[in-house]
Amino acid sequence: MAQDKNTRRSIASIASIVAAATLISKIFGLVRQQAIAAAFGVGAAVDAYNYAYVIPGFLLVLLGGINGPFHSAIVSVVAKREKEDSAPLIETITTLIGGILLVVTVILVIFANPLVDLVAPGLQTTEAGLKIHEIAVQQLRIMAPMALLSGLIGIGFGTLNAADMYWLPSISPLFSSVALIGGLGALAIALRGDIIAPQYAMAGGLVLAWGTLIGALLQWLVQVVAQWRSGLGSLRLRFEFGRPGVKEVLKVMGPATFSSGMMQINVYTDLWFASFIPGTASALGYAGLLVQTPLGILSNAILVPLMPIFSRLADPPDWDELKRRIRQGLILTALTMLPLGSLMMVLAMPIVRVIYERFAFDREASEFVAAILVAYGSGMFFYLGRDVLVRVFYALGDGDTPFKISIVNIFLNALLDYLLINAFGAPGLVLATVGVNIVSMVALMVLLDRKINGLPWQDWLKPFAGLTVASAIAAAASWISLTGLEAGIKAEGLIGVLVELGVSGTIGLWIFGAIVTQLGLPEVDLFVKRIRTKIGR
Repeated sequence: MAQDKNTRRSIASIASIVAAATLISKIFGLVRQQAIAAAFGVGAAVDAYNYAYVIPGFLLVLLGGINGPFHSAIVSVVAKREKEDSAPLIETITTLIGGILLVVTVILVIFANPLVDLVAPGLQTTEAGLKIHEIAVQQLRIMAPMALLSGLIGIGFGTLNAADMYWLPSISPLFSSVALIGGLGALAIALRGDIIAPQYAMAGGLVLAWGTLIGALLQWLVQVVAQWRSGLGSLRLRFEFGRPGVKEVLKVMGPATFSSGMMQINVYTDLWFASFIPGTASALGYAGLLVQTPLGILSNAILVPLMPIFSRLADPPDWDELKRRIRQGLILTALTMLPLGSLMMVLAMPIVRVIYERFAFDREASEFVAAILVAYGSGMFFYLGRDVLVRVFYALGDGDTPFKISIVNIFLNALLDYLLINAFGAPGLVLATVGVNIVSMVALMVLLDRKINGLPWQDWLKPFAGLTVASAIAAAASWISLTGLEAGIKAEGLIGVLVELGVSGTIGLWIFGAIVTQLGLPEVDLFVKRIRTKIGR
């Protein structure tokens, strides 16, 4: 019993460390994006960067990300071994994977031109697009070594986590942000007001690419030092491919990489369509960060504690308790995502203006990004709700069902992109993703209902309806207050817009809180308790 208690405390402690490090990294990421927006707005340099970064960024998220396939495979195998056995195994895996990814790096350098054509065919249709294409090709060649670094970072993540080191791996992504901010600062000092001039678009694009590469290199180097000090391997080539554990790692790593890669294809599809509308790629990036920052933090708070609980309740005798925990996870998701998404929809313009509107990022850019942010806000609940249900299937030992749904989603996303971009322009790409997430969530719910002998649909309907109505009322109140403040203040400066945003957002949250406390939901008390605990620390 004491052991279970210590284990749960350990899990909570790990979750807190990861959440704190994630928060710091997200803040630096937001500052990085603000610096890019101020320097280039939605211009050619940043548009090209978003296309050039597709493949390196995909590999960094897929191979180098926490909870990615490399991280998961290393943790699952190394955690069972003694340190003396782990170091040679890690060096062997690093040699094998490094060799493969070195070949990928060379391919990216040689075939950068056709790869940019593949990602963004729309750039070939206009003179401005051809300039963006030229910049993107150079950026991709510079960032190509990130293919190699991504694998090494992912292996380092898993190795350090298996050794109970969580802070450094989780916070290391901020090095990329710091390097990029430093590069932009140097460029701004060198060019001053000319940084946004069209003739310097290539220079700006190269700084973005080099800053990103240097950041990834720093992220890997700090992990290597930590591994070496912990006795978990060093920069040594080891060709012991028959060593016990190598096949075990690859057995986990291969299918997990393929499955995770399927999810990223939708991002490619969106950017393929985005290439036909100037500025869309950069606008998607700016709006996406505003959504992913709170989503990343809140998803850690919701998903990390629930994942081990779902796993412990996977046996049929425990399914009644599992259903209660699924309800808890989904209501916590609704409790956070529904009001946040609703307020983001009605307050999109002041949010974008406060975060981004300065220097090269003008009012027109704010309006463009705000329209996309409205679309993102409409789907926040479905994005995280789908993730909760996917974790339930994984806990039940069923990874095939989410994988099959992700395959169907690729074709559905392409169809919806085609239909909705014609109807709504750039926001249609986000609405297509929202539609895919809704379909995924419904499909997962129906299949889960069959898998665990029924879900209490009627019992769940009332709390979700109440939270939806409360969010709608809160959003309406925020919109009314914002409209009144805009008419009265007529703010043009940052302080005035910040006041409008702060007052309107506070009114909306206060009204939502007042309504929700009357619903009598136990999840509300749980959420408040968690927040108070975090603040108390």
